[in-house]
Amino acid sequence: MASGGTNYRNGTQRNSLKGTTTATDRQLSMNSNPSKAALKNKSLSSVGASSGLRKSSPGSLGGGTAKDDAGVPGRVRVAVRLRPRNAEESVADADFADCVELQPEFKRLKLRKNNWDTDTYEFDDVLTESASQKRVYEVVAKPVVESVLDGYNGTVMAYGQTGTGKTYTLGRLGEEDTADRGIIVRAMEDILADVSLESDSVSVSYLQLYMESLQDLLDPTNDNISIVEDPKSGDVSLPGATLVEIRDQQSFLELLQLGEAHRYAANTRLNTESSRSHALLMVHVKRSVKGRELAHSSQNGNSTNMAKSFRPTLVRKGKLVVVDLAGSERIDKSGSEGHTLEEAKSINLSLSALGKCINALAENSAHVPVRDSKLTRLLRDSFGGTARTSLVITIGPSPRHRGETTSTIMFGQRAMKVENMLKLKEEFDYKSLARKLDIQLDKLIMEHERKQKAFEEEIERITTDTQNQISEAERNYADAMEKERLKYQKDYMESIKKLEEKWMMNQLKLGERKDQMASTAEEVAELKKLLSKETSLRKATEEEVNNLKSQLAQLKMSEASANSEILKLRKMLEDEAYRKEKLEGEISMLQTQLLQLSFEADETRRRLDRGGPGKVPGGLDSLISQVRPQVNDSVSEEKASIANLFEQVGLQKILSLLEAEDADVRIHAVKVVANLAAEESNQQKIVEAGGLTSLLLLLGSSEDETIHRVAAGAIANLAMNETNQELIMSEGGIRLLSITAANAEDPQTLRMVAGAIANLCGNDKLQNKLRGEGGIKALLGMVKCGHPDVLAQVARGIANFAKCESRASAQGSKTGRSLLIEDGALPWIVQNASNDASPIRRHIELAVCHLAQHEVNARDMITGGALWELVRISQDCSREDIRTLAHRTLTSSPTFLAELRRLRIDY
Repeated sequence: MASGGTNYRNGTQRNSLKGTTTATDRQLSMNSNPSKAALKNKSLSSVGASSGLRKSSPGSLGGGTAKDDAGVPGRVRVAVRLRPRNAEESVADADFADCVELQPEFKRLKLRKNNWDTDTYEFDDVLTESASQKRVYEVVAKPVVESVLDGYNGTVMAYGQTGTGKTYTLGRLGEEDTADRGIIVRAMEDILADVSLESDSVSVSYLQLYMESLQDLLDPTNDNISIVEDPKSGDVSLPGATLVEIRDQQSFLELLQLGEAHRYAANTRLNTESSRSHALLMVHVKRSVKGRELAHSSQNGNSTNMAKSFRPTLVRKGKLVVVDLAGSERIDKSGSEGHTLEEAKSINLSLSALGKCINALAENSAHVPVRDSKLTRLLRDSFGGTARTSLVITIGPSPRHRGETTSTIMFGQRAMKVENMLKLKEEFDYKSLARKLDIQLDKLIMEHERKQKAFEEEIERITTDTQNQISEAERNYADAMEKERLKYQKDYMESIKKLEEKWMMNQLKLGERKDQMASTAEEVAELKKLLSKETSLRKATEEEVNNLKSQLAQLKMSEASANSEILKLRKMLEDEAYRKEKLEGEISMLQTQLLQLSFEADETRRRLDRGGPGKVPGGLDSLISQVRPQVNDSVSEEKASIANLFEQVGLQKILSLLEAEDADVRIHAVKVVANLAAEESNQQKIVEAGGLTSLLLLLGSSEDETIHRVAAGAIANLAMNETNQELIMSEGGIRLLSITAANAEDPQTLRMVAGAIANLCGNDKLQNKLRGEGGIKALLGMVKCGHPDVLAQVARGIANFAKCESRASAQGSKTGRSLLIEDGALPWIVQNASNDASPIRRHIELAVCHLAQHEVNARDMITGGALWELVRISQDCSREDIRTLAHRTLTSSPTFLAELRRLRIDY
């Protein structure tokens, strides 16, 4: 951080980040627009901001926190930054002027609608293409960082079309040139320079919002973090996110590099490293403020002295949120497809939800749709909340993207109408107070233990004296008791003697009575035995009778059930025979209709291949009607026929014809399935109905070249879905495709097989299994065909495989040499790096760059001659993104640089 003062737009000057409270309040109050009436916007957190600023009371410990109920109004500040033309735009737009004209001295921007008409927009700051990273930081982020250090929440966010420099503005690390450092690195430098690590703390969380899933970039296994909202204050927290304390700038840079390695990126037409997720860096700053004496008044002198001995410390908690939004893009311009298309849809939906919230806040709407997206829930404090927010919108000069530039500018204009209510975040440091109380408690415990010991000694002395007195009394009592015992013992012996005499007399009388009772007891016992025996016999007889009755009833029920079951079975057999006869008739009709439809489709393709107009018959009107010929020269009639067949006949019946005994029926059925698989909306239905399994079985069992070609094409279409790719691999699809490639001679069949394997090569999870089942060998084996279409698909597959390996190496999940090099693909890659065909050359150049990114491949690439091709690509490639990727790979590899120095080549 520079030691000198910096001039800001509001006219104030700060010599350091440790400004006084007065300076902070003055800067925060100047964020509102003085030339317009204050907009009464509804907060994203749905918490109304009351007027007035209530100072925290130094003596109010009972409240728990010393936080303001009201805040300072502050409008969202918006700056616009223009990216310079890149090499592609310099060539493609050489004859056209830029679509924007900047007037930084007036903080205005002119957007050209055509050659004679322009629209003018005003912003808080306008940054030209020559503006330095330092200038951008001081204009956009530095005031927000100062507010965070003073105890406020702050947000810095970049918004714009993909490829306009958002990540460059925010996240540039400046490893090669410190002047290129972005806002994130510079902000942390200022924060660490201003805080005291002894009493203050700085902690960081790094997250990404990918496909509406909040993931932890510092812990990739934590990929579903929940968002928790305080029902009272509306504050948003992420309890499941990793929080790392920062002690120095180097550890922070290493943390950023770790997070960036886990971010999702993809290669599109507009950007080779296009971010596919929104990144959020959260910096929590906790600072201690000098404690203030508690103003407790008490008549007790000890209580007053104790209150003065503890000075509660105030802690200010500021949070800085830096948001790198994924770029908005149009699908027709970016060329996204497959999974990349789904990513683009998710990005555009979340940005659309953010735009709706900004519109609602700007128009003071009664309802703000904050819950439409996780992005708007995370940013609810940044727009219309309590944070100081600064937005930089990035645009490009190309007139081809005038529509995207206009949308970005209008987003910034609406954001400037949003006002936040800034609130100071401070609370008492109860932990420090608790430590002081613990020390005082320890002293009191020691004093108590000393007094307790003296008390116990006094008790022991008194106890000894008392025991001596008790012993003397016990001896006197024992003597008296002994005399009394002897007296009572004598009386007792006399009484016992009299009782014994009486007992003897009673015993004689009792003996006579016992003899009489003994004879009576024997008779009673004999009667009891007889009665018990009779009772047992009766119970056994009753149980046997009940069992026989139960068995008889069960036999009758079984007989009735058997008769009913026989009647049902007879009826089922009759129904089954009728259905079988009906199904055989339907199958016969379907085969006839399918043969006619396939014949019409083949006739249409032949006429189109010859280039002449043809008449295409229409589809099926119903299952039992005949095919009616219709005159139409459009290919859409054939698709309509197949759609009609799909709706009327049903997918399950069509798939059943793949197993027909007639070869012609199988050929026509697989063509219909292939046409259905070309439509993305039908693919999931085909897989769920078992169509993918049937195609793989047909590919392995049939020897017909036409079936091989069409089935491979259908599998290639289904292999564009990641879930289907895993299913293909699990059912041995690579082995079947490899066998088909080895036996095929038709270039079109090889092209379909190569396309299917190329799609599978783009799945990170299937790399080892694909190579183990011969997928790479099969691709390399098809190059002997020499057909350009086949070679283009082979090159695409190798490029996809190399890209997945490069990503796995960067994430640390793969070590060792590339599987492509081990399977001998490098000589063919080097040989075709300069191929005349543009599709082949572009894929090969990408494959060379991705292979070179893994340092362990460098020595093999030097030996195989790939280093020279990498140098050529970095200098002569027609695409700027590939040239940049090749140049960055060369300069980041110690092995390549050492080899160039050895050969005395100055690069």
